[in-house]
Formats: sequence, structure tokens, C-alpha cells
Amino acid sequence: MELILKQDVENLGFKDDIVTVKNGYGRNFLIPQKQAVMATPSAKKVLAENLKQRAFKDKKVIDEANKTAEAIKALDIKIPANAGTGAVAGAKLFGSVSNIDLANALSQAGHTIDKKFISINGGTIKRLGQYEAVIRLHRDVTVDLTFEVVAEA
Repeated sequence: MELILKQDVENLGFKDDIVTVKNGYGRNFLIPQKQAVMATPSAKKVLAENLKQRAFKDKKVIDEANKTAEAIKALDIKIPANAGTGAVAGAKLFGSVSNIDLANALSQAGHTIDKKFISINGGTIKRLGQYEAVIRLHRDVTVDLTFEVVAEA
């Protein structure tokens, strides 16, 4: 079943992509949730026209995302967390550090990024040390960010 996505769907595609999914997934989930519409020939023509008109506007958005990406790469993010006694490198944390904590640290640095666009390699963090995350600023612009989890003083 071919569908046109009306919004970004994780692990499937971005808004205005034409995707092929199984019939049940499209009919029972994506269409009722208003996340997609059927890709009829007339809907494809309308989509093509909309994409053509939007191409110029996207260039400006991509340029802004690239500037933000360069600024984020230059940041030195340290996330304080409660850790076990000794607080040696690799010590266990009391709790964990997730993409929410990284989003908060980035917002304190002046870059407001939604937590759903941040993906920490390996999932949640349960030890002190350096880690990497991938931040998606635009469908074409992603940033690899290295940050450190340090013991709280």
C-alpha cells in the first residue's frame, strides 16, 4: 500500500514522503491517526506541486540548520549526575542519563532542541564517561555530538 506521510513517522519516513507499507499498518494505524493519506495519482500530483513550491523555502531552513550544527559541534557539554562513591571514570550512576537530560543541557547552552530528535548511541547512560549522540536538526542535517557525564560535586 502506497501512502503519503502527513508528518514525520519514526523508522518510516519524513513528512511528504511516499512510502510503501503493509496494508494493515496503513489502514489500521497510519490513516486513522491522520499520519498518512492514500497515494492516489491526484494526491501525487498535488504533492509534487507543493514540493516544487517549498524547495526554495527549504534552502533557507537548511542553511539555518547547518549554522546551528556548527555551533553545537563547538559546544563542550558536561552533564552532572549522581554517581557511586569514588566517582572514578566508569563509576555507576544513581539513575541514568537520557536524551531528556541532553536536551536540557543543550537548552542551557542556548540551543532548544526537542528530545525526540536526539538519539544517544547505546540508549540510556548508566556510567560516567564520554558518549556520543546524534541530533537531527532537519531531515537532511544531522550532528554527531560528543558529551561527557561527570560526577556531581
